Amino acid sequence: MLSYLGDWYKARFSDPQAITLLFILLGIGLLLYFAGGLLAPLLVALVLAFLLEWPVAQISRFGINRSVGASLILVLFIGLMVLIAFGLVPSLWRQGISLATDLPVMIDTGMQSLVSLSEKYPQYISIEQIDAMVIELKKLLDTQHLLDIGKQLLGYSASLLVLMVYVILVPLLVFFFLKDKEQLIKSSKRFFPNNRDLARKVWFEMDQQIFNYIRGKVIEIVIVGAVSYIFFAVMGLRYSALLGVLTGLSVLIPYVGATLVTLPIALVAFVQWGVSPEFGYVMIGYGIIQALDGNVLVPILFSDAVDLHPVLIIAAVLVFGGLWGVWGVFFAIPLASLVKAVINAWPDSQPAESEPIVKAD
Repeated sequence: MLSYLGDWYKARFSDPQAITLLFILLGIGLLLYFAGGLLAPLLVALVLAFLLEWPVAQISRFGINRSVGASLILVLFIGLMVLIAFGLVPSLWRQGISLATDLPVMIDTGMQSLVSLSEKYPQYISIEQIDAMVIELKKLLDTQHLLDIGKQLLGYSASLLVLMVYVILVPLLVFFFLKDKEQLIKSSKRFFPNNRDLARKVWFEMDQQIFNYIRGKVIEIVIVGAVSYIFFAVMGLRYSALLGVLTGLSVLIPYVGATLVTLPIALVAFVQWGVSPEFGYVMIGYGIIQALDGNVLVPILFSDAVDLHPVLIIAAVLVFGGLWGVWGVFFAIPLASLVKAVINAWPDSQPAESEPIVKAD
């Protein structure tokens, strides 16, 4: 057994570049795990700079100075964020407050409808089951409890220091990351060993995949959210903007997000229309949107970026989401692809079988 383990260790870790790659990954992982909260503005700026690098590079091809290109792209990006913040967020906030306020009434209305169904079909659902379910829902969706949580979140997010850091420091960091990209990369290389060819190979493989994934995920969120909002608005569903945004954001959590968002959509539609053709149309339309997203949009956007089994994707969401929260969920698939790329690139120096010696005649 010890001999087998020794041979396995020599085969996998005899290459110095493999050791270098291992230490680089461990160092970055430990830094993110223990100092991720402190470095959050820096990490956010790095992610944004990575996303904005492509348009800056395209502008530079036309002979425009990189500093000017970085400034132009950053101003356009900030303008878009301000437009979203002042145009979309207030409407979503009002609908969210309205939904939280109406939840008790919606639960009572839904309970009455379920009681009527249980009287018609007692073999499928009983009054006792409905009462138990409603009690649990009222505990979970208690209005005062939701308002207390909202006040806490508002208090945290309204901290002047946090707002100053993210509103002022992050754009400055993004600008300098874009403007001095080559200089910063050159300066950071002295902190890494020289024999990092294997790490460079893994990075080159992941660079385009990560960019394609993030770009595709942003496009998917926008398309799914916009189409869902238009469909809900045309159907006259209440809270259409809020539910459309939730549907768009649900694509961040593969396979699980769509299931979670189905519950509030079904609840709002059921309370608004009951068991009616409109309720059926909303649920069928929502199902068609999800089917087109999974079978048409995702293959188009991620054909070259994701080649992972669904079990691995769900496992990555659970693991990295547990480690780093929302950011871990968002980057779960790129991180899983990184693990796969490292495994594929890892040297396997198994000793070759000795060839038979042929004696000359």
